[in-house]
Amino acid sequence: MFSFPQTALKKTPLFDFHRGRGGKMVEFAGWSMPIQYKDSHIASHMHTREHCSIFDVSHMLQTNVHGKDRVKFMESLVVADIAELKDNQGTLTLFTNEQGGIIDDLIVTKTDQGYLYVVSNAGCADKDSAHVKAKLAEFKYAGFDVDLEFLDCALIAVQGPTMSQVLQAGLKEDLSKLTFMTSALATVFGVPDCRLTRCGYTGEDGVEISVPESRVVELTEKLLTNSEVKLAGLGARDSLRLEAGLCLYGNDIDETTTPVEATLVWTIGKRRRQAKDFPGADIIIPQIKAKTARKRVGLVSTGPPVRQHTPILSPDGKVIGEVTSGCPSPCLKKNIAMGYVDAAFAKNGTAIQVEVRKKAVPATVSKMPFVPTKYYTG
Repeated sequence: MFSFPQTALKKTPLFDFHRGRGGKMVEFAGWSMPIQYKDSHIASHMHTREHCSIFDVSHMLQTNVHGKDRVKFMESLVVADIAELKDNQGTLTLFTNEQGGIIDDLIVTKTDQGYLYVVSNAGCADKDSAHVKAKLAEFKYAGFDVDLEFLDCALIAVQGPTMSQVLQAGLKEDLSKLTFMTSALATVFGVPDCRLTRCGYTGEDGVEISVPESRVVELTEKLLTNSEVKLAGLGARDSLRLEAGLCLYGNDIDETTTPVEATLVWTIGKRRRQAKDFPGADIIIPQIKAKTARKRVGLVSTGPPVRQHTPILSPDGKVIGEVTSGCPSPCLKKNIAMGYVDAAFAKNGTAIQVEVRKKAVPATVSKMPFVPTKYYTG
């Protein structure tokens, strides 16, 4: 998943800051990103679960969608009901293709400022922007009023149970009014023009802060003056999201997986299901009723760690699927993984096996999240 830096990697506005703080830089999705700092991966993971960590996620693609037809435009690309969102409410959704595959997962927020704010994955940035631009040209040709603005802002995620007390000290607004998946513009620790969205990728309470590039070092330094706060890298981010049962695009979902196979049917708006008016609906909607041949599940095992591409076996040793993500869980002290299995083996509690280093190791299908999520809902 990670490799060491090569030439011509993209750098976030915090690149020099990371190096100055002892960040160990690796290649991720064409960017040079910190995998960890001076603390171990496990220590950083547990600090996020118990206190508060800052993750640089400036490699993510941030886009504003303008124009009176912006909702219609976005709904031509994704499975969510964007129209029903309240002002400043966001949702996780999926770009799908005509074959029902997932092009990317993204968060779309319907702001009260007359635009949609969209955050999508770094690894898919070129593909996503080309996909969205092609649809934009089509819409403009048909006379619709819509425009894209790709943002040059940094993005930091502040995650953990003490996030709200840390952040409240730098805000005029009452953070308790900003619930999970809602967003607001604010001045944060004296830095104006920030967008705070209460979300994250750890399963903890947290925010993502979109901040002008020229002020992100200043804001990060101000947050770090609180002893609760430490920097965290991609290593901890990956084990935290896996404990929370969250997918990583390219590992757990891609253009060969449908939302039904990936157990992401909840992302498809009720109105959109009835209207069948999103890309791939003709394939995806029948799958909801008919079920699919395979399904994404959680797995728990002991012994050697389970990694991506590990074969999943039935009790009698037949290959029934493959692991897409796996790691030892720092919180649970056992191995956790997710992957796709034949639907007959997808029920929670099913005893199966995983093939690690040519040996069959016992495993159990487990519900996700593996560690209870602590999103702030008010």
